[in-house]
Amino acid sequence: MPKLTRADLFSLEKYSEIRADFRARIIEHKKNRRVPLGDHAALYFEDALTMQYQVQEMLRIERIFEAAGIQQELDVYNPLVPDGNNWKATFMVEYADESERREALARLVGIEKEVWMRVEGFDPVFPIANEDLERSTEDKTASVHFMRFELTPEMVAAVKHGVEISAGISHRNYQTSLAPLPKAIRDALAADLL
Repeated sequence: MPKLTRADLFSLEKYSEIRADFRARIIEHKKNRRVPLGDHAALYFEDALTMQYQVQEMLRIERIFEAAGIQQELDVYNPLVPDGNNWKATFMVEYADESERREALARLVGIEKEVWMRVEGFDPVFPIANEDLERSTEDKTASVHFMRFELTPEMVAAVKHGVEISAGISHRNYQTSLAPLPKAIRDALAADLL
């Protein structure tokens, strides 16, 4: 997948004009990119469009219009665009109640290493998590992690030929799976591969 460049972005003025429609498009697009993992966790799979939205929003919020600042935002978000042989996702531990969330994050240390994706006919693939910085300590994990699931060429080919995909978590204190992924999500993830 090609990375985003300045040519992919709208000016602040143009973005202001189209923001409502673009946001509606993104919300619809993301519906097929969220994989719920039990009641309290989810994977949000990223792609060039979701990252374009992130960059556009950051430019808008920070009122960034100079080339160096724009490039800095692109450099931050481009690593989350899939490379054609992997899936990249934001993993979130989701508890609405703050005290419940705090207790869960203490119980779920290491959960980011126990999330998996599985292409039918192959072993599960565990993520490379938090490449930018460590988000866990020995006492608690973070509620947000960034993940990359590297696939073999054989896995990519199998997904492109329509095999099922499943996902899950095998942490000792949080075990769940979704198998198979709904077709719309499976197809969205297949489109991320070359």
